[in-house]
Parts: sequence; structure tokens; C-alpha cells
Amino acid sequence: MSLAETLRWPFFHNGHREFAERLNRWAADNLHKLPHDDVDEACRARVKALGEAGFLAPTVPAEFGGTYPQFDVRTLCLAREILGFHDGLSDFAFAMQGLGTGSITLFGSQELKQRYLPNVGKGKAIAAFALSEPEAGSDVAAMAMTATPDGNTHVRLDGRKTWISNGGIADHYVVFARTGEAPGARGLSAFMVDADASGLSIEERIEVIAPHPLATLKFDNVRIPVTNRLGAPGEGFKVAMATLDIFRSTVGAAALGFARRALHEMTERAATRKLFGAPLGDLQMTQGALADSITDVDTSALLVYRSAWTKDNGAARVTSEAAMAKMHATEAAQRVIDRAVQLFGGQGVTKGVKVEELYREIRALRIYEGATEVQKVVIAREALKNHAAGKAAGK
Repeated sequence: MSLAETLRWPFFHNGHREFAERLNRWAADNLHKLPHDDVDEACRARVKALGEAGFLAPTVPAEFGGTYPQFDVRTLCLAREILGFHDGLSDFAFAMQGLGTGSITLFGSQELKQRYLPNVGKGKAIAAFALSEPEAGSDVAAMAMTATPDGNTHVRLDGRKTWISNGGIADHYVVFARTGEAPGARGLSAFMVDADASGLSIEERIEVIAPHPLATLKFDNVRIPVTNRLGAPGEGFKVAMATLDIFRSTVGAAALGFARRALHEMTERAATRKLFGAPLGDLQMTQGALADSITDVDTSALLVYRSAWTKDNGAARVTSEAAMAKMHATEAAQRVIDRAVQLFGGQGVTKGVKVEELYREIRALRIYEGATEVQKVVIAREALKNHAAGKAAGK
């Protein structure tokens, strides 16, 4: 099933269909013209181009130049699926504008929203989300970075953040630190930190198999106003989880875009490549690979857009739905892309061939914003919690 067919589902309204058609047409006409060789330059160019074309507007509220009064998760997912289909780095650029300021939209003061959101929505500023640390990835409660009071009006940040997307090119960061109101995850707070803050430095740039701007950040006595805090003291974990609750579904959407592109390439290959005097697609094993991939794509789409629709229709949290969408779509995309590489043979592992690029792009999605193994824990815990609640209610 194509995206056009998916858009006929009752999850969507005409505004979604118009947005998807417009973005898909723009992406096909423009993304190949943007720079690719230098990853920092390429990412900056994509943020600028997306902003100038109006496609970053869904990442901020309408009050600050956005599309909707609040996040429309279906639009965010459609954008990531379409951009993922065309160009993985463009998906990354779009996603980080949303993730990097989602916490401001949800928990920031009016002054912080006015300061940061309009430029993000226009592509004039690059955003980042700094949660992970060298010893605190999936286990947020192990966070060691500290925010120490400096009088009544400021705090000082000390520590390191790593695997930070847009690290080194971002104009500002949402930063999480231990403030000590309670043990573990209940003693964290979130702050806005400008990239040029005194004491903030890029300790290391990180190179990965699918080039993206990533870095380790060092905070050495970074002094910021208390008014830069997002939410109340000790609400950092709540801020992070509420943000991820919205954007985790979109990771599944990006994976869906990668999988759909791999299926497109695989189908074209099966229809045109000759083997033993007949199309490769005549072989039953090829047909089996196609059938499995088609099913993987459709089930991923159902889970991703079910989660997005549920959130857009007023659900306070979609913890389980988003975890299932992210887990299934990323794992399914890995399978689909692997089949495509196999079907392409030697070309499938040749640099410059699309399926080879997809093979490198998909791998990180099974890890970031909660690895597959973490999503399984989340899904199971939600089921057990709901079971216990039902028992307590006598159901």
C-alpha cells in the first residue's frame, strides 16, 4: 500500500492530505539540489530550506508562527515519513526542530516560547535536545549532570552530555540536569541553554555510519537564569517523557518512510532485473520477500498512525501506543531494508546505491529515543499497570 492509499484511511483529514501532497512534491523537486558532502553544511541547508518553504511550521504552535494551536502528531509523522522516503538527513533536520523545542512548547514560559519558537519554525535557528550522558542513556535516573543554585536567580550547570543530535551546530539546547528535589528520576530539572553560553564547549564530534551532526557537550560552570527552567523544579523527567510521548511515534514514521523507499526500490528491481532469462520477480523466493515487506510496511503504518491519531484526539498519554509504533516500525524497517539489500546483491552494499544508504540510516532508529529492548519493557509495564488498575476497580 502506498502513502496515497494510506492517506485514505479515516485517521486523516483533508488538511493532512494536502500537506502530504505538497511536501512530497517539494521534496522530490528540491532535496537533491541541497549540499550532501559536508554534514554540518548539509544539515544547516536543510533546516533553512524547510523553514523557507514553510514545512517547519508544524514543529511550533500557531501562536508562534506554526500550523496548529498545538502539536498535530499526524502531521509530524507524515512529514517524517515523506522526508525519510526521500532523504534521511532531511528527516533528521525536521525531527530535531520539533524534538529540540517540544519541551519549550509543552512546559516553557511565555517569554521562553517567544524567544525561541518563531526562529525554529522559520528555519532561522537550529534546536537540540540534550538528555543522554556517558553513563545515563536508557536509564535516565542515572543522570550525573548537576544544576547548582547560584543565589536566587541563577543556576550553574556542570557535567557532560553525549550522543547529542545537532551537537556543534545547534543555536540552543534543552538540557536536563540533577537538581536534587528527590532521589533518582524525580530529582531532575530541564533548562534552556544557548550554544554560546560561557563554559559550554564541544568536547568531541561523533562520527557514525550514517553521517549526522552528533557531539559530546561539556558544561563547566555554565551560569544561566532560573527563568530558563522548563516546568517546575524536579519536573525534568516529566518534561522529557511528555516530549518523547509526542515524538516517539514520529521515529516510527521515519522508519516507515525508509521501509517504503526500500520496498519501492525492491519492487523496481524485481520487475526489471533478469535472472536465468526471466524477471527476478518471477521467483517465488523474491515474491515471498516482497509479500513479507509489504505486510511489514502496512502494519507499521497502522501502528504509527493509530498512535498519532490517538494523541491528536485528546489522549493525555500514548505511552504504550507510541512504544509499539516505534518498536515495530523500526524493527520492521530493518527487515525490509535487509531484504532489499539482499535482492540487489553486490549493488546493495555499494556506496551511492539507495538501499545501501538506507541500510546505514535505519540502524540508529532501533536505538535512539528508547532502544527496542526498552520499548518492550515500557509496553509490558503499561499492560501490567492497567491490569492492576482494573483489578483494583473490580473489573
